[in-house]
Amino acid sequence: MGKPQVSQRPESVGKAGNNFTEVTFFILSGFADHPELQLSLFMVFFLIYLFTVLGNLGLIMLIRIDAQLHTPMYFFLSNLAFIDIVYSSTVTPKALVNFQSEQKTISFVGCFVQMYFFVGLVCSECFLLGSMAYDRYAAICNPLLYSVVMSQKVCNWLAVMPYTIGFTNSLISVCVISRLAFCDSSISHFFCDTTALLALSCSDAFSTELVIFILAGFTLLSSLLLIAVTYAAIISAILGIQSAAGRQKAFSTCASHLMGVTVFYGSLIFTYLQPDNTSSLMQAQVASVFYTIVIPMLNPLIYSLRNKDVKNALLRATQRKLFP
Repeated sequence: MGKPQVSQRPESVGKAGNNFTEVTFFILSGFADHPELQLSLFMVFFLIYLFTVLGNLGLIMLIRIDAQLHTPMYFFLSNLAFIDIVYSSTVTPKALVNFQSEQKTISFVGCFVQMYFFVGLVCSECFLLGSMAYDRYAAICNPLLYSVVMSQKVCNWLAVMPYTIGFTNSLISVCVISRLAFCDSSISHFFCDTTALLALSCSDAFSTELVIFILAGFTLLSSLLLIAVTYAAIISAILGIQSAAGRQKAFSTCASHLMGVTVFYGSLIFTYLQPDNTSSLMQAQVASVFYTIVIPMLNPLIYSLRNKDVKNALLRATQRKLFP
């Protein structure tokens, strides 16, 4: 593995009088310490990515062609499937190329483009899960007014806002991190993450780290608070239902979403609250594999296997195909 190509930038002088160098590309060295695993990792990542794209694309097409799924709940679910496709495609293809390459490089611009879409889509998914929780709240707590509360205009707004907030957050993150000077080009990860890039900075990154901390804290806490408050109201409403069958039906409509929220936020918290030391590096990489690669594949299964509407729609689509 060759040394990174750098170009001198004499006008950028450090506090000690040393010239900074301008990194022209980064080396994604995640999992590089285990060359015997490269082929196995390639096959695992490839199969997961294939199932992710096919599963989420199939879910989007099923929701689109089946009129009985043209409801707010499945409108948000199709948006989640779209995010999972793009989200996984932002990270996985480059990782697959690097598993088969000795020079595991990514250009400076390419690294920040990857980070822009990665951060933007992660934040968008956080707030989209909040929109989905609000939809379940409206369906269970205000069933008679559901069609009014969740009008097409409201649904569009609840779908657009997560993307707007997410990519605004991402743009700010990319702008503040790209202005740092980098002393090294070897990223101890398999994709360009904010924490991995901050670790390479040789300039004073306190203000940048503070901005990233505030943005990440706002995204996680506000979206989690929205989901928690919403589910507190949902549970309260469900416990007020007299019949056991009614309570079970109400719980079943939330079970898939609650499972998806738990898996997604659990892996995020586990990854970004790990102590900053070498022993946790492999654990952090494995956890990041889970939420960047595995969860986008699991979401179609989580939201369809326990969902009678989706299974019935799939049955109707299969019958129309076999018996037109």
